Amino acid sequence: MAANSGEKTEKLLRWWELSLLGVAGTIGTGFFLGSSIAIGMAGPSVVFAFAIAAIGTYIVYEALAKMTIADPQKGSFRTYAKKAYGRWAGFASGWVYFMSEMLITGSQLTALSIFTRIWFPGIPLWIFASIYGALGILVIVIGPKGFDRVENLLAVLKIAAILMFIILAIIALFGVFGNGNEQITIPRTYGQIFPNGLGGFMPALIYGFYGFAGIEIMGLLAVRLKEKKDAMKSGKVMLFVLALIYITSVALALLIVSWNNITTDESPFVTALNNYNIQYVQHIFNGVFIIAGFSTMVASLFAIIRILVTLAEDKDAPAIFAKQTKKKIALPAITLTAGGIIISIILSRVMPGRIYEYVTTAAGLMLLYNWCFIIGSYGRLSKLTAKDNVKRFIGFFLVLIAVIGTTFHHTSRPGFFVSLIFIVVVGLITLIMQHFWKKNKGNEDKSTLFTRLE
Repeated sequence: MAANSGEKTEKLLRWWELSLLGVAGTIGTGFFLGSSIAIGMAGPSVVFAFAIAAIGTYIVYEALAKMTIADPQKGSFRTYAKKAYGRWAGFASGWVYFMSEMLITGSQLTALSIFTRIWFPGIPLWIFASIYGALGILVIVIGPKGFDRVENLLAVLKIAAILMFIILAIIALFGVFGNGNEQITIPRTYGQIFPNGLGGFMPALIYGFYGFAGIEIMGLLAVRLKEKKDAMKSGKVMLFVLALIYITSVALALLIVSWNNITTDESPFVTALNNYNIQYVQHIFNGVFIIAGFSTMVASLFAIIRILVTLAEDKDAPAIFAKQTKKKIALPAITLTAGGIIISIILSRVMPGRIYEYVTTAAGLMLLYNWCFIIGSYGRLSKLTAKDNVKRFIGFFLVLIAVIGTTFHHTSRPGFFVSLIFIVVVGLITLIMQHFWKKNKGNEDKSTLFTRLE
C-alpha cells in the first residue's frame, strides 16, 4: 500500500533538498562536542571510529532507502517493522523511537541553554530552554514549508562552519598564524594511533555513530520525494559529504593539537584554533553550536510528531493524536510533544547531572536499537542477493559492536544498562498490549461471523 494521501499536500522534494534536510537533522552538538569525548577515549584512532560509523550508517540507510523506494510509507521504519514482524514490532519500534527522541530533545535544550548563557550569564537556564522549545514548536506549526526553509538554511550554515574550520586549520598548518603552542606531529606507531588500545577505541565508536544519527528522519521525509528512486542518491550524497568533512576536520584538529590536550569542556575545533590565538573563535563556534543544536532539535520534533501520528493512525496510540487541521498540522500531537518538552526541561533541572546524562546516553543507544529493526525488516520484506545479505550482516555487526563498546568505559556503561531498562519496560508494555490486541481481534472475528449469519 502506498503512503497515505496526506503527503500530497506537502511540497515535494528534489533529491538535493532531501540531502540538505538530512544534513540539518544530523550535524549537531553530538559531533561538535561529542567528538572531544571520543578523542579523550580513543586518541587519534577516533578517525577510524568515524570511518567505521560512516560505513555502518550507509548500510542501514541503504536498507531503509530500498524499502522506501519499493513501498513508500509515512511511518517509514516503524511501518516496515510492523509489516516484517507484526504489530508488536511496529508498536515497540514507534514508542522506543518516540521516547528516545523526546529525551534527546530535552538534552539538546539543556545544551542550547548552556551555550547561550555564555553570553548572558545572569539568566537562568530554564528560560533559554523554554524559548528554544517554543521556537522549535513554532517552526513545526508553520508547516512543511517553514520547516524546510529553516532546516535548509541551518544545514548550509553548519556545513559552512565546518568548512571554515578546515580552511583555517589548513592555513594554520602552513604557518600563517605563527607556529602555535604545540609542535605538529603525525602519529605513526600503533601506540601513538591507539594510545588507550582497543579498550579506548571501542567506547569511542558510539560517538562516531551519534555523529550520523538522523537517517531515520531522512526516511520519514523520503516519502515526499518527487522521484522515490532518488532516495538512494540523496542518502549517498549526504553521507559522503558528512563522512568527508567529519574525518577531515577531526584529523586536522588532531594534527594541530595533541589529543591529550583536548578536554571535554570545549569542542576540539575550538581547542585547536585557540592554539594559534585566533580572535573570536570561541564566540563564532558558540554561535555554530547553537545553530547546530537548534537545527537537530527541530528535526527531532518533526520526527516525534510524525511517528506519534502514524502510531495513532494504526491504533497504537490514542486516536486523537492522528487528527490534523486542513493544512495537515497535527495539533494534538504537537500539544503532547510540547508537554513532553516541558517535562524534559523540568527533569533536566531536577535530576542529578550524572543521572540525567545516563538517561540521555541511553536514549541515543535506543536509536541504534531501531537501526537493528531497519536491517531486520529489510531482510524480511525484500528479495536479497548474497551480496545484500553480506552487507546486512556487516551493518548489524558494526551497530552491535558500537552498542557493546559502551560497556568498555565507565562514563558510557551506565547509559547502556539504563537503555536495557527502557527496552524491558517497552517490552513488558508490548506484551500487555498484545493481550488486548488478541482480545479485540477475537471480538472483531465474532462480530464478523454474526454479521454473515444474519
